[in-house]
Amino acid sequence: MFDIHQFLAPSYQAISDTRLAPYLSNFKDGVNARMSDYTHGKIDEWAMLQEQLPNIEAEGFDLIDSVTIGNSNQLTQQQRLDLEATLRQFHPWRKGPFNLFGTDINTEWRSDWKWDRLKDHISSLQDKIVLDVGCGNGYHCWRMASQNPKMILGIDPSQLFLMQFAIMKKYLPKVPVHFLPIGIEYLPNEIPKQGFDTIFSMGVLYHRRSPIDHIMHLKKLLKHDGELILETLVIDGDEVSHPDQVLIPDSRYAQMNNVWFIPTVAMLMKWMERCNLKNIQCVDVNQTTIDEQRATDWMSFQSLNDFLDPKDTNKTIEGHPAPKRAIMIATRK
Repeated sequence: MFDIHQFLAPSYQAISDTRLAPYLSNFKDGVNARMSDYTHGKIDEWAMLQEQLPNIEAEGFDLIDSVTIGNSNQLTQQQRLDLEATLRQFHPWRKGPFNLFGTDINTEWRSDWKWDRLKDHISSLQDKIVLDVGCGNGYHCWRMASQNPKMILGIDPSQLFLMQFAIMKKYLPKVPVHFLPIGIEYLPNEIPKQGFDTIFSMGVLYHRRSPIDHIMHLKKLLKHDGELILETLVIDGDEVSHPDQVLIPDSRYAQMNNVWFIPTVAMLMKWMERCNLKNIQCVDVNQTTIDEQRATDWMSFQSLNDFLDPKDTNKTIEGHPAPKRAIMIATRK
């Protein structure tokens, strides 16, 4: 029987070694609540698959320019075939790409492109305590680790993402990146004193029914003068006569039924100002292309190309503006 707390013991220990130690019980309670609310039927199978991974030590890794772990010459041809067969049982692989002992995991998203768009705009993560909300399988957490933080904590309610993360963590045990399978709603409402130095929330805001509450919660988990990196869907709107616009889809947006609010950048800035953040800036706006998000043999379901108007790729299949994403940076007063 899979023991989630034993599985997460390294993450709990890492939290206890930081100034967040007084909140460890809150994190554990959040895990208990989430697992009580929902436990994936394949979690025992995925845990057993972890045991099939090669028990070898990676000869080097690269997190600066990619997430590359080990070398292909560390495995025999049969071991490489077995490794790929095991990895494919964790389908779908959405965030990446990864290279593990020479096996390229060609994920749905080119998450490295997003990292390239923001990495030169954020403050250094050296010795920082970092939270990545909605981290997926942890791809960006590994890229953040190249800046030598004290600890990075990724949270995401997907138990499949937890297991994909655990594959990489097996070979990078000393890299201070950790994962809890919870959403932000399972975290404390506030960390009154020294919270996280830096918080990332990327691809989460438009899934929240109350976006201002989400921004406020993020702020309350930051330490004073801590930095927030917020990435979300936006629309162009009319920046001259009607800059403060918000799209609220009738039902679906690009076939997603959990998209609630898509603001203009001007409106997003106003939300952040109302949450009493400072130094607010938009550092990037980029329309997502079918080269950045697409189906692959590692994620063989439908992807962005299937959700756009076949006659006009600047529109979703429902007729809304096609996905465009802004990266915002701000600090807590």
